[in-house]
Amino acid sequence: MAITDAHFHVGDFPMSGVRLDEDGLAPYLRANDIDAAMVFHEDNAMVRRVVAGIPEAYQLYWADPKFPGAVDELREYLKDPKVRGVKLHPLFGGFLPDDPRLHPIIEVLIEHDLPALIHCGHPIFSLPWSIEELIIRYPEAKIILGHMGHGNIVYIDASIAIAGRHPNVWLETSGMPMSLKIKEAVEKVGADRVMYGSDGPWHEPKVEQLKVQLAGLSPADLDAVMNGTAQRLFLGA
Repeated sequence: MAITDAHFHVGDFPMSGVRLDEDGLAPYLRANDIDAAMVFHEDNAMVRRVVAGIPEAYQLYWADPKFPGAVDELREYLKDPKVRGVKLHPLFGGFLPDDPRLHPIIEVLIEHDLPALIHCGHPIFSLPWSIEELIIRYPEAKIILGHMGHGNIVYIDASIAIAGRHPNVWLETSGMPMSLKIKEAVEKVGADRVMYGSDGPWHEPKVEQLKVQLAGLSPADLDAVMNGTAQRLFLGA
């Protein structure tokens, strides 16, 4: 089964003690049977350099709406066909998901028909209901709830409900511990709007893969979650 990982990191995250060196990305992907990965770090230039030499690696531009040049820089990055969307981390960045400074970034993504992967599941900046405010404002935007609520059952259920209310929302599985909630998400919103991500190397990709594989999905739905949904959303495949 082919695997597309919608949520992957490279570089150093000293606050969390997590690190994957630039030259370690390609062998790490191979060791974890990952055929394609969406990769990001706050150092966008470093990520662009790394993925340029790895055919199976693509970049999500890490957008900080507090950076005055973010919109212009995003437009420049999107000239590269390996840049397939944006990563937003309201928790690390200290901004609310519907911050007006974020709106021009979302509007650029709409122009390019590319998604925003938004960290979801921690107060005060990344609660699913806060992200829903942005979703309501931009129904034509493609929004992925990264971690689909993470480790809190209230946030997980809210993320599934929000995806059920809004057809422009996708759910991504990394760091969300409950296989049964993956199955519930597929049943309620469809396998075409649920996708596997590992959050590697923060989480072990093979563990995250097994979590999806044990969810009791049909073969067709499992293939969609593990590969097809992300391929279509990010790469138009």
